[in-house]
Amino acid sequence: MQAVQITEFGGPEVLVPAEVPMPAPGEGEVLVQLDVAGINFSDIGWREGKRGGTPPLIDRTEGAGTVAALGAGVSGLAEGDRVAYWNPRIGSYAAYATCPAFRVVKLPDEMDFGTGAALMLQGFTAHYLVRSSCEVQAGETILFHAGAGGVGQIAVQIAKAQGARVLVTVGSEEKAAFAKEIGADAAILYDEVDFAEAARELTGGEGVHAVYDSVGAATWEGSLKALRVRGKVAYFGAASGPIPDMDLGILASLGSLSVIRTTLRDYVRDAEEIDWRAGEMFDLWRDGKLKIKIGHTYPLAEAGAAQADMQGRRTSGKLLLKP
Repeated sequence: MQAVQITEFGGPEVLVPAEVPMPAPGEGEVLVQLDVAGINFSDIGWREGKRGGTPPLIDRTEGAGTVAALGAGVSGLAEGDRVAYWNPRIGSYAAYATCPAFRVVKLPDEMDFGTGAALMLQGFTAHYLVRSSCEVQAGETILFHAGAGGVGQIAVQIAKAQGARVLVTVGSEEKAAFAKEIGADAAILYDEVDFAEAARELTGGEGVHAVYDSVGAATWEGSLKALRVRGKVAYFGAASGPIPDMDLGILASLGSLSVIRTTLRDYVRDAEEIDWRAGEMFDLWRDGKLKIKIGHTYPLAEAGAAQADMQGRRTSGKLLLKP
């Protein structure tokens, strides 16, 4: 079958088209014929060798398509079902991929595959942040970094549905306009102003209730300064590098702040939790309260160019690969 392999760890050029054997579903697994595969920042980590594995291997982690075959012991799914999945294993930059059945969700009949794929890793991440690990309450004001990106665009809309006021940081006027279009109350251009000061000005000097930060080193100090007394930072990534070591006593001096560091796998531990998260997002989508922007769809063979565009911050919305 057609696939794109990481031939060695390195830059986008190590993503090379290849013909590889068709995978077979094992016990409790599903074989999915992919209509689209999603692209995420975590894929870059695999390509660069920061997440383990031994080349050659196929980059990951999500996709949407139709069920092609079922492994032993799988129930509740049938060949031909329209599905999407997030699978924390290698294998989605391909025409077919296997996935544990409990991670596979049926898509609404009226939902396109691109939207379904976007609601997997990035959708689940946005959902657990806003609904579980640092749950937004009606009337609160939050700040979400990279508000026009794949996770950001979904989190903004879920938070608005919860009744929050949502501020975002973005890198361009175009991304600011998009963020406001999907519901952000204000968009702060981080290259032009001090985002922490801007957030405080937008809250009458009080600061925000919570900051959601996947940028890391470049935003960390400002994220703390943007908070009100007893505010929280939900730290879930480090696109600009890891945060520096810190004395926890600083959190007390800044107003009894809280910091949490979370990861998706701990919030999608079983089928019940996965179905709940997907179900809430599907309902918001049906009600017109959750809209997904597909930034660009690349041919599978152009996976390297797609990752380069993402890494260069030249995109907004969800990026997809088409086998």
